[in-house]
Amino acid sequence: MKNAILSGLIIGCVVSIALVIGSAGCRQTDSGASDGFKWPRMLRVATPGTASGSFASTNGWAPILQAATGMSVRVIPEDSEPGRYRRLTEEKEFELASISVAEARFQIEGIEGYAAMPPNPMFLVWHHNDTPWAWVVRGDSKYKTIYDLKQPGVRVSLSSQSPAMMLATQSALPAFLGWTPEEAAQNWTYVPVGSYVENCRSVTDGRADVAWAAPSSAVLYEMAGHPRGIRFLSQPLDDTEAWKGWLRYRPTHVPTTINFGVPEAIGADGLSSSFNYWTRAGMDEETVYGLAKWFHEGFDAYKGVHALAPRMSIEHFRSFLNFQPMPVHPGTVRYLREIGQWTEKDDEWNSAALDLMNRWLAARKAANEEARTRSVRTHWENQEYVDIIKKKTADLPIFRTRL
Repeated sequence: MKNAILSGLIIGCVVSIALVIGSAGCRQTDSGASDGFKWPRMLRVATPGTASGSFASTNGWAPILQAATGMSVRVIPEDSEPGRYRRLTEEKEFELASISVAEARFQIEGIEGYAAMPPNPMFLVWHHNDTPWAWVVRGDSKYKTIYDLKQPGVRVSLSSQSPAMMLATQSALPAFLGWTPEEAAQNWTYVPVGSYVENCRSVTDGRADVAWAAPSSAVLYEMAGHPRGIRFLSQPLDDTEAWKGWLRYRPTHVPTTINFGVPEAIGADGLSSSFNYWTRAGMDEETVYGLAKWFHEGFDAYKGVHALAPRMSIEHFRSFLNFQPMPVHPGTVRYLREIGQWTEKDDEWNSAALDLMNRWLAARKAANEEARTRSVRTHWENQEYVDIIKKKTADLPIFRTRL
């Protein structure tokens, strides 16, 4: 009952926000932007699906920003990662999107399902949350440790809406256990699911034995109330060789001991995958500057709206910038520089990140042009097309956590 009420409140919040129509000339606030700056009529923010922590926490600060600026702030759930990317960059349906660094790397480098999608630049605007991830099983599962999964017959949930999650499941986890992806495919039974929520629930409803999940997401709290409960299988931080295998496939992750989320996950060893608010090329610098300033100066007004909201503090953002590998939007850079949170060293790595992104996008465009001239079908499962991409990008370094 409590879950149903909570879901209703969240959905009602979204509907209310969506129905508020901003005034034609939104009020000007002390954003610190250039003289004459006015907030746009509307700000559209995309998040993962309605059962995600990203969706719930964004709904927490959205009405507060709306009240402060006069903009109509709409929060739009889109559970498909490729769909959210396409709607942000190609269809321009959003101004911001909550996307993990891992997924953003896939999008820029054109990995797996993103290979044939139009290559587009993306820029980081602000830190959303450093989401913990771990492997969840049902409370009565016979699998007691992560190493118990290295045997035939394990049913592993495969979240097909996210190429990054699929790679973690089919390649990174096997590598952690000392298997190749081929060995895992021979021994495990993958259970394809179409959404993140279905991926998680497949464990408690008995369709899968294990799933990769974020302990801070709303659906995990629902699962924790299941009559048989849930448990998490730690990936021991001191297993260096295992982690080398994992990071070979997912180089933007940070191994960590989980310290927030459902109680069952606290103390388990897993990893952190930062979610951030991103925007596309061409997003107005003054607006991004104003958003960065509001996220910082308005923090006290929204930090209590959701368990993830405190992760949006300037302290968490600055800590994240110390190792993150992706380009930051010029509007955000300008604001951080003004408040003493951006240095010449930051300019160096950010310039290198921008250069690397441009090189990847140029190489992928060249691959698409070659495929067009050779009448090769541009599909990520077409090996002839994949070979063209590999040839064009062979000399490019990948985006990886700066340690």
